[in-house]
Amino acid sequence: MFTGIVEELGELVRRVETGGDSALVAIRGPLVTSDARHGDSISVNGVCLTVVESDGDVFTADVMGETFRRTSLGALRPGDPVNLERAATLGSRLGGHLVQGHVDGVAEIVRREPAEQWETVTFTLPEALARYVVEKGSITVDGVSLTVAALADGLFSVGLIPTTLAATTLGRKGIGEPVNLEVDVLAKYVERLLTTGGRLPVDGLEAVA
Repeated sequence: MFTGIVEELGELVRRVETGGDSALVAIRGPLVTSDARHGDSISVNGVCLTVVESDGDVFTADVMGETFRRTSLGALRPGDPVNLERAATLGSRLGGHLVQGHVDGVAEIVRREPAEQWETVTFTLPEALARYVVEKGSITVDGVSLTVAALADGLFSVGLIPTTLAATTLGRKGIGEPVNLEVDVLAKYVERLLTTGGRLPVDGLEAVA
């Protein structure tokens, strides 16, 4: 579990195909690797990856082909920056919102509108995710917890403060570039409860929520 508060702007070092529709990626991030151990979870552009090995300021993780196809990780090249966040602990402050690191879809940047103290950025919104997104609600973009500022047909906008622009990939990406989206998991649970009449399946049985 993560909070969507990016700790560090890292860098993809290399990607090595390992066969079987998977690859090993190496990512540089001095902060997140400072206490990384085998099996730890690190969010990379909003994708939860498991640390295989940590060596100095670089950690490696296995990535399945399905992950490359369903997220923007497949478009990354060595040297590209990535947003990094270590998994939250029980004592962590919840500065953003509850983020699982499970990408729901990929969007594109369609417009950037700079202002004096912030920048409004507009993204495409996949139709399958639109019902989970509300104005003033939370959404995760490339692992960054953001508040939806406005909604239109097939689009949503967010306001980025100078800190977010400087400390995350969102300050560097251009029009047409892909970003990973994760909607608020609470919205999906609410939908499930409403569509099942308050009953959730548990190991093949049903339980009243």
